[in-house]
Amino acid sequence: MSSPIPPRTGARALGLLLVLPALVGTLITLVLPTAQTIWLSFQSGGVLREISYAGTANYAKLFGDDASWRALGLTVSLIGFPLLVALVVGPLLALALDRAGTWVRRAGRVLLSLAVVTFSPVAVATSWLRGLLPESSGLVALAQELRDPATAPGALRLIVAAATFGLVCALAVIAFLPALRGGTPRAAAVVVGVLVALAVVAAGLQTFALGQVLTGAQRATQTLAGLQYDYAFREAQFGLGAAVATLTGAVLGVLGIAATVIAVASGLRITLTRKDAPAGSLGAKGTAVPMAVGAAAGYGHQPAAGHDGGAGAYGPPDGQPSPYLQGGGQPARAGREQAAWTGQGQAASPGEQVVEAGQKRTSPAPAGMAIGIAALAAAAVAAFLLTWPWMDGALASRAGEAGTLRTQINTWLPALVGALVSVGVAYLAALGIGGLRPLGRASEWLLLIFAPWLFVGSGPLSVANWHNARSLGLIDTFAALIPPLLVSVPALLVLTLLCKGLAERTDRDFFSGVFLPSLPMAGILTGAVTLVNAHDVLWPLLVVQKPELHTAPVAQMIEAGTHARVAVDIGGATPLLVVAVALAALVAAQLLYLDRLTVTTAGSRVRKAVP
Repeated sequence: MSSPIPPRTGARALGLLLVLPALVGTLITLVLPTAQTIWLSFQSGGVLREISYAGTANYAKLFGDDASWRALGLTVSLIGFPLLVALVVGPLLALALDRAGTWVRRAGRVLLSLAVVTFSPVAVATSWLRGLLPESSGLVALAQELRDPATAPGALRLIVAAATFGLVCALAVIAFLPALRGGTPRAAAVVVGVLVALAVVAAGLQTFALGQVLTGAQRATQTLAGLQYDYAFREAQFGLGAAVATLTGAVLGVLGIAATVIAVASGLRITLTRKDAPAGSLGAKGTAVPMAVGAAAGYGHQPAAGHDGGAGAYGPPDGQPSPYLQGGGQPARAGREQAAWTGQGQAASPGEQVVEAGQKRTSPAPAGMAIGIAALAAAAVAAFLLTWPWMDGALASRAGEAGTLRTQINTWLPALVGALVSVGVAYLAALGIGGLRPLGRASEWLLLIFAPWLFVGSGPLSVANWHNARSLGLIDTFAALIPPLLVSVPALLVLTLLCKGLAERTDRDFFSGVFLPSLPMAGILTGAVTLVNAHDVLWPLLVVQKPELHTAPVAQMIEAGTHARVAVDIGGATPLLVVAVALAALVAAQLLYLDRLTVTTAGSRVRKAVP
């Protein structure tokens, strides 16, 4: 039998204790490498020369060098099309799927999952290199423009736009669908849109693999991440490389802090609808539809509409006493007056429309279903055409080192270990901050401690982390392949918002009311981080030189540089077994868990449920 949620003082102490591992991990693998990077940016020298203090000379060189501004301009220009897809195509497709009903929405989730599990930046880039063959034709022939420095930047922009369309569209739909299903969707969708935009910009600023594989060290197509790599690891000018990393990290830090402040200040939270009452289309003009008192399936008290979640949300709005609970979070005694809540936090009056928990759900309109099917078909066709170079290359590629068992172990085992550690530590902190609420309503502001690294990938800290790995004697060892990160800040943010939403809607004990419902999300994020780790090429490229330690992306990158840049085992990064397992897991997660998520802000109102 699970133990009840601890008393308030005990809950606060336990909550802070659960945050402690994340604080230690952040200090060791984020704060200290950041400080080292800043310190190195004021130094000159490196492996070939003695390190000495250089003052602001590195920054003066960067700001006075045309190559730096050209790299910045190209990097920013690469963000434009993915940002358009994320903020226009993604939400429109999500809206169409949401209005089309359950089976269309779920079919869309399954179809879009393909783009998520198969995307590998290095594999995609090497597939486009087939366009350099004299007999190439069609879309892939665009790669021939990469030969000329005058046309290479434009060609790279188009290739990045085509290669990332399916992935960006899929992730945007996954983000926007819960916001559209959580009551009054406008506020939640706006907040999610801002967060998605910030994430796309942050990811674009760290573009490395696509440009590096397609054009190498060509100055005309050099991104900021490529410039940092060239300075630090090709020219051994660690000070210059660290200066680029510091400036990039500063921008990413501002974006991360902004995203966290927006999420916390808006009262953003994530929760689950009941299994038997998935949300669907809005009532007339998005008006609130209070729920009558009824049994809350899977939870220990009656559902109240309008708290700030969708159908199946439980409890009154923030700051309102629950009519269902006595002090201490226990169910109200029989006979106590119960009420439904509107989006304004008031009990429903006798004249307001009330939807019983067991009432027949409204069917989606035929027009909405038709629009949803048409939108999904259009997006699928566009994604198919734009990713054809990768599919054709994967089918036609020869077997190589990237597909060997040894390389696959090097790729996936360290990636999984890193994900288990970083997401596991983040999950503990999320349970503490979002579930046990150690600072009460101000608990989410603890996320500001971690916010500067919300969007930071392996690139901005790579110079400092490489020095640390070298000092520890880890270079060219299997252990070095494990990503040097003890806490995943994106996972921490998502899991905290989920634990917060669950904690506000249950009177059950902490184990069954918060821990168990949030555990699947921790597993989903572990899988996502594993995919990201496995497809990262920068870190393993830096720390291993022995061929027997190469990961699949590194092997593909080396093959692309030594076999006339076209004869590459393109399918090696996404072998059929891995794709099948990842796709099956993601489809199950989409249908059984992610389709029940709702994202709401403070004061959101409930909506009717449709099949």
